Amino acid sequence: MRVKKVINNNIVVSLDHSNQELIVMGKGIGFKRKAGDEVDAAAIEKVYSITKEWNVSKLTNLLSAIPLEEIQVANDIISFAKVSLGKKLSENLFLTLSDHIHFALERHQEGRQLKNAVLWEIKRFYNHEFLIGKEALSMIQSRLQISLPEDEAGFIALHIFNAELSGSEVNQVSEMTQTIQAILNIVKYHFNMELDEYSLNFERFVTHLKFFVQRVFTDVHLDGDETAGFMFMLKDKYPKEYQCALKIGEYIQKQFGRKLDNDELIYLTIHIKRITSE
Repeated sequence: MRVKKVINNNIVVSLDHSNQELIVMGKGIGFKRKAGDEVDAAAIEKVYSITKEWNVSKLTNLLSAIPLEEIQVANDIISFAKVSLGKKLSENLFLTLSDHIHFALERHQEGRQLKNAVLWEIKRFYNHEFLIGKEALSMIQSRLQISLPEDEAGFIALHIFNAELSGSEVNQVSEMTQTIQAILNIVKYHFNMELDEYSLNFERFVTHLKFFVQRVFTDVHLDGDETAGFMFMLKDKYPKEYQCALKIGEYIQKQFGRKLDNDELIYLTIHIKRITSE
């Protein structure tokens, strides 16, 4: 592995044996190094792939401006998130989270607090990710002696959820969250009832909505084989629930210009039946 560009004393861009660009981190790994030098394998602490969204120039501008201790705490948060969630996260999270934490600390020092407009929804719909965000604030407090507000736990949760999806920008994830809330409101007003947010069926419905809304945003369709006969049976057996699913379909059509197919309507009807029958 050879150095392609030195970003600072602790971060270099290198080329592996397949000529793939990598971000290599380690204390002193870039000290007195130049392009073409062999990377000191013993000094390597973390290695990240460079994706299409991040070119070397953009990386240099970003990472050279962030202190090593902030990058290290971002790394530790990501490691904790991977273990806690038990899943792989997008490599982009290292860059986006490092950038966000750096910007959040700058705003804090300047006395500028950014309110999280969807904090309440994040707590409800992405509770696991939010708890990781809370732990992230504790890690920042412990390592950097800076106490950030709870709003930042919500923003970190969105970054983590986005890394689970490996697709959308964080502001799109925020829009997805608002869409889930709008769908829940449609159900509540259609049946004129409050939903039991602590029930297992509510949790299942919200999980379904996360992936449903993701499909809407990414224009992915289910490869289902549900028959027209099953749809007819649902319409007859659960007419109120089916009408509610149609209302959700009208909302999606109006907001996003997408017509829901029968498979989506069937799953929505079944979940609506479950949460309104408790």
